[in-house]
Amino acid sequence: MIPRKLRQSGTLARFERQISPRDLTLFSRQLATLLTAGVPLLQAFHVLGESLSKPAMRLVVQALGMDVSAGASMAQALSRHPLTFDALYVNLVAAGEQSGTLDRMLERLAGHLEKRERLKARVRKALWYPSTVVAVGFAVSAILLIKVVPQFEQMFEGVGASLPPLTRLTIELSEFAQQWWLVLLGSAGVMAGAARWWVKRSARARFAAHGLALRLPVVGTILEQASVARFCRTLATAFAAGVPLVEALKTAAGACGNDVYCQAVAAVQNEVASGQRLHLAMRATRRFPPLALQMVAIGEEAGALDSMLTRVADHFEREVDDRVDTLTSLLEPLIIVVLGVVVGGLVLAMYLPIFQLGNVI
Repeated sequence: MIPRKLRQSGTLARFERQISPRDLTLFSRQLATLLTAGVPLLQAFHVLGESLSKPAMRLVVQALGMDVSAGASMAQALSRHPLTFDALYVNLVAAGEQSGTLDRMLERLAGHLEKRERLKARVRKALWYPSTVVAVGFAVSAILLIKVVPQFEQMFEGVGASLPPLTRLTIELSEFAQQWWLVLLGSAGVMAGAARWWVKRSARARFAAHGLALRLPVVGTILEQASVARFCRTLATAFAAGVPLVEALKTAAGACGNDVYCQAVAAVQNEVASGQRLHLAMRATRRFPPLALQMVAIGEEAGALDSMLTRVADHFEREVDDRVDTLTSLLEPLIIVVLGVVVGGLVLAMYLPIFQLGNVI
């Protein structure tokens, strides 16, 4: 009997890895709607288990229904699926159950998840857009050097005339690329894979990589503001739900998305646990901008910390949106010019000898 349960648990864990934040948002909003309509919790799980389209989410919902029917609270049932439901989700559901506002808490969680994923998408756009365009430029240049330039080289050998310096340089680059492209490509792939594995396995390497990312021009500022926005949004959501500040800080540390800020928030949590004011503990880390510190200080003085944190999160989310839009609009013409110079330079280098022969004739 015990081995069968372990096998089922492992299978369910594999399915849980397929659940996306969008699936979790949809589940939260649908469950909140059913509870608001007066549907009992067990019946709501049954309805969702039949209506959800993703098999992994259906299995999780069915498991939740079985746990609740066996006498567990919803928060306890959720805590048995840490791959799907993080500490913030479990804590807010527990607060909702205790206060009798589970439907409103689930609706708040759905909104929180939507805003968090929207912010992640904006940050990914800032990172992937220029990287993709540059990679395409390298690929086009490599194809020209490996496939196109050799055709011109054979034609120039039959002419016997001296070639311009730019053409000779391009031919030398082509010969180097033809000989070593496979080695270079394999080495780049191995280095990228090794770096990714190292960052994933080593906390020190991941911390160094995240710190380096924060020092990048323009992109580093976007990452900083995104981390501050995620921290403030998560802390505001947890604190407004009645979660104690120290526990809410522990949850918010894991939501920053950057190990440097996770470490800073952990230091804030220790200071607050020892009796320090939140804004003073945040100031000591030197990781939070002055606006965030001022707003948190005002919120502590006025007894409206959750609303002030929400305003800070809204402000920095707008800043991230504006900076990503600005970065995209500035990079588009810059990348076009750079790619035009590179690709156009290769084409010009191949046609210069032809132009010279035409002038001679």
